[in-house]
Amino acid sequence: MNNPRPFADNEELTELRQQMLSFARLQLSDEQQAEDVVQEALAGALKNAAAFNRSASLKTWVFAILKNKIADALRGRYRQPQMTDIDDCKDCSLADDQLFDERGHWHKNERPQRWDAPEQLVHDEHFWRVFDRCLDAVPAEQARVFMMREFIELDSQEICAALELTTSNLHVLLYRARLRLRECLEDHWFGAGENA
Repeated sequence: MNNPRPFADNEELTELRQQMLSFARLQLSDEQQAEDVVQEALAGALKNAAAFNRSASLKTWVFAILKNKIADALRGRYRQPQMTDIDDCKDCSLADDQLFDERGHWHKNERPQRWDAPEQLVHDEHFWRVFDRCLDAVPAEQARVFMMREFIELDSQEICAALELTTSNLHVLLYRARLRLRECLEDHWFGAGENA
């Protein structure tokens, strides 16, 4: 029998709510709107608790609801554009010369490594803890754009409209975020002796 109250543990709910707020703040850059979408997501989860069949973890299920609420909020900004603090790559300071030589080729020790069976990592909780730490190390503007694209699954046009970015600026931010994440994951997961 399914548990009609998936949030029976107050400590678990408090921790989950804090994680949701951190993610919503990063995506929305608006404290009040972040609070609102988290409250809406939790209210939706409680309202539909009977639909939670435990085929996914509680966190995954609730974050899927939150993801949709954030996407709705971001899409709502198209009708009411807002200024953003993302400028032309303010925090894109992972210097290309740290990764590439003067001819644009990878430095020998910076070449991307082959990742064995990356599709299996979706089910590895420790990998996601390392990924979260790596994402936290990415400058906020880059992390926000990366999560909008890869997690919330907004298309480039939607992200550019929501954040008042040019397509080329978006691509630079995504490129830099992916470089930083790759570097961090190779240092702390794929290249680590014991998977950090």
